[in-house]
Amino acid sequence: MASVVQSVRLNSSAAMVVDQVSGQVLIEKNADAELPIASITKLMTALVVLDAQLSLDEKVIITRSDARLEKNPPSRLPVGARLTRGELLHLALMSSENRAAQALGRSYPGGLSGFVRAMNVKAVKLGMASSRFTEPTGLNAGNVSSPRDLIRLVEEAYLHPEIRRYSTAKQLSIKVRGRTLQFRNSNALVRADRWDLGLSKTGFIRDAGRCLVMQAEVESRPVIIVILDAQGKRHRVRDAETIRKVLIQKAVAPAVEDRSKTGAEQSLARNPV
Repeated sequence: MASVVQSVRLNSSAAMVVDQVSGQVLIEKNADAELPIASITKLMTALVVLDAQLSLDEKVIITRSDARLEKNPPSRLPVGARLTRGELLHLALMSSENRAAQALGRSYPGGLSGFVRAMNVKAVKLGMASSRFTEPTGLNAGNVSSPRDLIRLVEEAYLHPEIRRYSTAKQLSIKVRGRTLQFRNSNALVRADRWDLGLSKTGFIRDAGRCLVMQAEVESRPVIIVILDAQGKRHRVRDAETIRKVLIQKAVAPAVEDRSKTGAEQSLARNPV
């Protein structure tokens, strides 16, 4: 594992931690590995919706087609439910609601195919060279990216107050057909006082393992954390806690790698002549 922090042992197949201000790479493990990202996809979904400047107050109906791609436990949003686009965005980011994300893509002016095109165009604009998107939920393993690319995605997503607010909300109550439904954040760390999170998104499908991206303040230092393909239900949280602990302990090597440096420059910084 090539990293500035030398002794970090993570369960995840790939990970990256970056200082949000300086861009310095603090932890890096297989940062260029191209892997399925599951519901981390929904951050790109949110960006495309917000870039289109569609009304967040417009009502969108959940249709049967929105439920057709499900592989995981059924959504709690019933077919026929009418929600605002803002509510759908909130649910997609906070509780990773798949029908909400699918409805956001379907109701895009160019339809679902136009939405997917816009996702990939946005990825190119952000310089996400290892990323491809096939649909807006993340249920398809064809949605792939790398930790390095996802750093760029989180940086862009963090610029939007709606994404920051919705993704870190602890819960949301929505009335559907006269019933009040309670939804909770899929990331338990938003409810942990020790974490100061500015953005959060979880992901899971079998092909992707447990995934997590966050913007966090650790010891007054803003960082972006990307964790991909953690095996086991609790391992992505354990990896996040390990990363936080190491950063707090300031177990940082004397030379700090920068994303803009070449491998030779980084080697020279570590081993000056």
